[in-house]
Amino acid sequence: MFRLSGEAGAEVRALAARINARVVRDGVSLDRALAESPPPAQRDSGLLRSLSFGVLRWHHRVQWQAAQLLSRPLAPRDAELAALLRLGLFQLQWLRVPDHAAVSATVAAASMVGAGRARGLINAVLRRFLRERNEIDERMAAVPGARYSHPEWMLERLRVEWPDDWQAIVDASNALPTMWLRVNARKGSRAEYLAMLEAGDIEARAAGEDSAIELAEPRPAASLPGFEEGLVAVQDGAAQLAASYLDLRSGQRVLDACAAPGGKSAHIVESCPDIEALTVLDRDAGRLATLETALERLGHDAVVTVGDAGEPATWWDGRPYDRILLDAPCSALGVIRRHPDIKVLRRPEDIAASVVSQRRLLRSLWPLLAPGGRLLYAVCTLTAAETAAQVADFLGNTPDAGLTGPVAGRARQILPGEANRDGFYYACIDKKE
Repeated sequence: MFRLSGEAGAEVRALAARINARVVRDGVSLDRALAESPPPAQRDSGLLRSLSFGVLRWHHRVQWQAAQLLSRPLAPRDAELAALLRLGLFQLQWLRVPDHAAVSATVAAASMVGAGRARGLINAVLRRFLRERNEIDERMAAVPGARYSHPEWMLERLRVEWPDDWQAIVDASNALPTMWLRVNARKGSRAEYLAMLEAGDIEARAAGEDSAIELAEPRPAASLPGFEEGLVAVQDGAAQLAASYLDLRSGQRVLDACAAPGGKSAHIVESCPDIEALTVLDRDAGRLATLETALERLGHDAVVTVGDAGEPATWWDGRPYDRILLDAPCSALGVIRRHPDIKVLRRPEDIAASVVSQRRLLRSLWPLLAPGGRLLYAVCTLTAAETAAQVADFLGNTPDAGLTGPVAGRARQILPGEANRDGFYYACIDKKE
C-alpha cells in the first residue's frame, strides 16, 4: 500500500494532475510530460507513475464518471481541476489507498494547481461517487466508451476488424503490462541470468525466444542484477521476434530503419555478432543519442546515422543491404497497455496518415535491398490498413517482392495479451533473385 504523509500526498497528486493535464489538454505524450516534470520526492516516484499511467489507462471511464457527478461541465481553463477529479476517481477504484486518505490528499492538492477555490467541489464529487457508485456502474454498462475505457471510434474499429477478439483485445489493453527482459547473448546465457535472478529472489521464467525472460512483477530496470554492466535489456516478448524473422547470416549488411529506441538494433548484433555491419537509422537525433547510450551499455557497435528512411539519397552510401528492418511508424494500437496515452492522443485520421507514411517508406527502402535479401516489415498495431492491406498493396505493385513467412509463408499478427506479449505484426518480404 502506498504510504501518505500529509502534504507529501497532496504534492504528488498535484504533480500527477499537471502531467495529466498536459497530455489531455496539450496533446503531449505521457513519456514527454513525465520527463519534463520536476522530479517527485524519492518516496513518491512509484506513486507518481502509478497515478500518471493509471488515470490515462482508465481515462474514458473516469471522464464519463466525472461528467455524471458534476452539475455542469468544467470550463476549458480548468484543465488541472478536471485532471484532479479524474485522478481522485481513479484512486477510489484502483489504488490500495484508504478512501478517506485519497479524498483528503486530492482535495489538498487543489491549492497546489491553482484550483483552491474548488476544494469543496472536489470533496463533494468524490464523496458523492462513494455513495452512488453502484448506481453509476449500472448506468455505465450502457456506455461502451466508459465501460471499456476506450474511445468509441477505436472500439468500433476493433469490433469491425476483430469481431471475435475485440473484447479480449480491449481487456488486454487495459491490463498492466508484463515486464520482459532480453538477455545479452554476447555476455551470458538465459539459464545463467535466470540463476542470477533466483539468487536475488526475483521471480521469473524463461519464455518466448531463446534470450527472453518474463518477470512475475515489474521492477525498475536499474535494480536488475547486471543491468548497468549490460547483461540484460528490457524488451517485450513480441518485439524480440524481429531478430529471428530477419534470418541473419554471417557477413551480411543490415539496416535498421526507424531504429529508435534501439531494442531491435541491439538484438540484431546479439543474435548474429559476425554480420559485416549494422546501420542504425532514425530521423530524430535526440532519440539516436539515447539509442547510442543503450548500445554502449550493452557493449555493441553500429553505424549510427541521422536521416529520413524515406529519403535514402541523403544518407545511403550506395551499397545494398542484405537485410532491412522497417519498424514503421504506426497507430500503435497494439501497445496501449504500455502507453495508455494512445487512447487519449490518437485520432481516426492518424491511421490514414500512418498508411501513407508506411507506403512511402516501403517504396523508398526497397531499392536498397540486395537481390535475395529480406525486408522485415513490422508495426505494433492491429488495423488491417496498416498490416495485411499495406503488405498486399506493396506486393501487388512490386513484381520482385514475395511474402515468405514468418509462419508457413504468411505474415503474423500477434494480438495484445497473446502469450502476455504486446500486439505486433510481422511480414517477411524477400526480393527475388
